Amino acid sequence: MAKVVLVGALLVVAAALGRWWQARNGRFRATSAATAPDSTSPPGSDEVAPTTEPREVLTSDVLGVPLGDRATFVQLSAEVCSACASTRRVLAAVSAEHPGVLHVELDAAEHLDLVRRFSVMRTPTTLVLAHDGTVVGRMSGGTDRRQALTALESCPDVAPAR
Repeated sequence: MAKVVLVGALLVVAAALGRWWQARNGRFRATSAATAPDSTSPPGSDEVAPTTEPREVLTSDVLGVPLGDRATFVQLSAEVCSACASTRRVLAAVSAEHPGVLHVELDAAEHLDLVRRFSVMRTPTTLVLAHDGTVVGRMSGGTDRRQALTALESCPDVAPAR
């Protein structure tokens, strides 16, 4: 009887971990600014004032292609990655449908500097850049159309005149 309970418990834990992993897959995470207590608020107050955190910027020189006028999806992929191919198709379709959006796929093995710089732990990892190359967020794992459009919403519609 104890073995049956143990197997049942393991199945429940495995199912919970699988659902957690699936929920994280491809989810867009915006780059967040750090927050600190507001020095102008009275002592004991719970108000928090945003502080600016330096943002990462990728230039067209680093990528080897010009940036999109609205946004650029920079996908770091591996040669033996099935989720990379599906993410490539999704991001290529989204960028074809939206003017000013560009999709760039880079081999992670050939761009280890970017892998280290952005702490890429799995492929595909997609960096979402604004028109000026500022990294506004990232997606890890296979990405679907809905997730790509959510990421695109974080970028401004029109770039300022250059």
